[in-house]
Amino acid sequence: MLKSFIALCAVAGMLGLSACSGMGRGETVGTVGGAAAGGALGSAVTGGSAIGTLGGAAIGGYAGHEVGSDYDKKHR
Repeated sequence: MLKSFIALCAVAGMLGLSACSGMGRGETVGTVGGAAAGGALGSAVTGGSAIGTLGGAAIGGYAGHEVGSDYDKKHR
């Protein structure tokens, strides 16, 4: 469980840092929040599997980015 949490934090941190350049606030918050939520859900569903955690973080990050991008477009 600790390994999964560390992997989740690492992925969320990398996504957060890479998301900062050229993106709006909604996209950044959506990407990082989605990755964290997706990683937690992926870990819970797969019983703490690192693959499940990273897969969930990737899917959650993508979904969060799309939602955040839509938010930024609507609130310009």
